Amino acid sequence: MDDTVAARLDEIEQVFEETERSLGDPEVLSDPEQLAELGKRHSDLKDVVADIRRWRAASADLVEAKAMSSDPDMAQLAKELAREIEQLEDSIKVALVPKDPNDSRDVLVEVRPGVGGDEAAIWAGDLTHMLLRYADRSGFKTEILEASPSEAGGYDRVTISVKGRGAYSRFKYEAGVHRVQRVPKTESQGRVHTSTATVAVLPEADEVEVELDLNDVKVDVYRSTGPGGQSVNTTDSAVRLTHEPTGLVVTCQDEKSQLQNKEKAFRILRARLYQIEVERQQAELAGARRDQVGTGGRSEKIRTYNYKDNRVTDHRIGLTIKRLDQILQGDLDEFVEALAADEQARLLAEGDPA
Repeated sequence: MDDTVAARLDEIEQVFEETERSLGDPEVLSDPEQLAELGKRHSDLKDVVADIRRWRAASADLVEAKAMSSDPDMAQLAKELAREIEQLEDSIKVALVPKDPNDSRDVLVEVRPGVGGDEAAIWAGDLTHMLLRYADRSGFKTEILEASPSEAGGYDRVTISVKGRGAYSRFKYEAGVHRVQRVPKTESQGRVHTSTATVAVLPEADEVEVELDLNDVKVDVYRSTGPGGQSVNTTDSAVRLTHEPTGLVVTCQDEKSQLQNKEKAFRILRARLYQIEVERQQAELAGARRDQVGTGGRSEKIRTYNYKDNRVTDHRIGLTIKRLDQILQGDLDEFVEALAADEQARLLAEGDPA
């Protein structure tokens, strides 16, 4: 590695050692917020520092082995050390690629029908089930924050909270248009229809990260209703929040308690405002939904689910898997890992991560 990278490794080790010392400081131990921050930093650096130290030791051993390479055993050791050093350098370079600062966050996942009428709503319900199963298989905790069931089945809108370390790093690859090709249950002629549903993935924000002036939020309460408009509650428990500076509107009516609905609605509003701020800072389009899912048209797709051929194709990386039934039960790891590897390769190709 060149001198610039070597200096970066020295800096990483120094930060790690300082973090370890701080974790033993009584003042830090009595401050839960600081303790959590330092604990996360220690966890994030632990593996790469272990690789750096193994790389240093192997490099020193290689110098000695080369000095005695006239001995066949030492010559063989030198070859093995060279291979180990190359593997460690690759691992360290990957670790030095800047991480998405949102990767460790909890997320809110919004699913909505796209093109296809009633079949799109039913498909939105199937996608919601797939994502809930994937979260469960991954060890994450889920909660449905808002849901608007469709009369035909499925959903007109649903928002899920997914909690657990690294939730965003796994779910961010599901953001976009999901296209399905199948014969709908309502199709009497047996013709294959193409429908879509959109998925938006929003990193959940802490209250301290979003400056939310309550004077900017209009709060309306009303009686919650079910499909077709029938009343499902005799009290004004449903809540609608309107953030007047941005025009964002959030509704929540799933809980019987107005207070619980209000709390959920504010969580969703904070996540959407946080995403807008992140995208503003990155000079991207404001609004996570528009940026992630486009118009929801049939041609704007990240993945196609073909029932007839039992296959799912991810168009971003050209990966096709013929296990549609298992994938719809939340078996998404092969796609997620391939997409993560592709993202890593693209970041490495952009230049020296150091």
